[in-house]
Amino acid sequence: MQNASDIYVSELQKHIKNLEYSNQITEEKFQASEEKLLASEEKIKYLEFQINELRRLIFGAKRERFISNAAVNQLTLPFEVEEAPATEKAPEQEQIAYTREKAKKVNHPGRIDFPSHLPVVEIPIEPTESTEGLVCIGQEVTTELEYEPGKLFLNKYIRKKYALPDGEGILIGKLPSRPIEKGIPGPALLSYIIVEKYVDHLPFYRQIERFKREGITLPASTIDSWTGQTADLIELLHETLKRDILGQGYLQVDETPIKVLDRNKKGTTHQGYYWVYNAPLQNAVFYDYRQGRGREGPAKLLENFKGYLQTDGYTVYDWFAKQPGITHVGCMAHARRYFEKALSYDAEKAGLVMSKIQEIYAVERKAREAGLSAAQRKELRLDESLPLMNELGKLLATMNKTAVPKSPMGVALEYTIKRWDILLNYLYDGSLEIDNNLVENAIRPNALGRKNYLFAGSHEGAKRAAMFYSFFGTCKKNNVNPYQWLKKVLEVIPDYPANKLADLLPQNLKL
Repeated sequence: MQNASDIYVSELQKHIKNLEYSNQITEEKFQASEEKLLASEEKIKYLEFQINELRRLIFGAKRERFISNAAVNQLTLPFEVEEAPATEKAPEQEQIAYTREKAKKVNHPGRIDFPSHLPVVEIPIEPTESTEGLVCIGQEVTTELEYEPGKLFLNKYIRKKYALPDGEGILIGKLPSRPIEKGIPGPALLSYIIVEKYVDHLPFYRQIERFKREGITLPASTIDSWTGQTADLIELLHETLKRDILGQGYLQVDETPIKVLDRNKKGTTHQGYYWVYNAPLQNAVFYDYRQGRGREGPAKLLENFKGYLQTDGYTVYDWFAKQPGITHVGCMAHARRYFEKALSYDAEKAGLVMSKIQEIYAVERKAREAGLSAAQRKELRLDESLPLMNELGKLLATMNKTAVPKSPMGVALEYTIKRWDILLNYLYDGSLEIDNNLVENAIRPNALGRKNYLFAGSHEGAKRAAMFYSFFGTCKKNNVNPYQWLKKVLEVIPDYPANKLADLLPQNLKL
């Protein structure tokens, strides 16, 4: 039989266990509350980041410029500086004199130089006073740049007919080949209309209003028909451009959306895509229209491609990296973009990464300014870029250990680390670029066009636009006047040998 003291000890032990259990529950609740609080703070921080991003998209600058806190050629100060006591005697001052070079005065560059092909109209001006008996000792010439609106005129081909003897028939001069047989427009007019639409982004309805001011009424259906027939005429040339570009061993690829009217979807538009292939070595670009963003389109186009394929992080491109003969190259600009977005979320860590990427790009700028060959650029990269890339890789791995996965910084780290191997692949060959910016630059004209004409009238119209964007994008890369190029092509292509069409490509044709 238990005595009173044993019962008391037993009850006390139970009470202690209950207190310990209650304390454990309280600690767990406190820990859960603390985790919930941290999660809420993280969510608030992320929502604030999204608000800032939206404000930047609406009101801020769109460029991705980054200025490091570490100023160039400027000594940095330590973070902790001991302040002198208030009672401390002020240090003695001394005056220091120094000399520096006087800033050179930059002269005004003067008037611009006008191209030699501009016609000059000389307008002599004599004094209103009598010059009889005076000797001319020189002259002053004032040059004025003027403008006269484009002229419309008619070409009339007049062919005399002659009767052959003995009723053998009629003799008549041969009419020269024209872009549109039995059509009204000449090659210059067709070139003007198409360049206005696809280079200067002037929709057909605005061009129609221009023609009306000159007393010429052209229905929209007529201009559209002319454009379609022109596209049919140069379709084989477009195939030649595609074959030449896909035959290169280095391609950059990107895609951009285009809204298309669809007869089967009344009241709405279809979301199509232009897949853009840039060949840096050939300085040419090719647009391919597809109705979707799946890999079927590029897989069909690149089924025989072997070499380096440079892309952004869109998952469709990962499939190509697994194909034999293809080396997938990443885009540092896209990785950098994620950290640029994370600056407003975690300026310290994102700034460290951005500074390191800035150093890597400085090597690229150094190679470009020095005009290095591919072999020399590869050697420079291995000497200077590779150590910087290794430092960046270690920095990313360290940051990733403590990063919140869904935060902007966590997303940036996940994107970059996941693609780290393909980001390093640009070091294999000095001909490769560090990023995909060249193909993104080729896409920009299409983005400007979308803002003006909003959508393509049909899937066939979108394919036709892809053809013209291919040619005019290549013209831009080779500093070729697109109007002069297309006019020349339309003049000669009806009778041009099919096996020599490559001579008419913008990068090959001599104007």
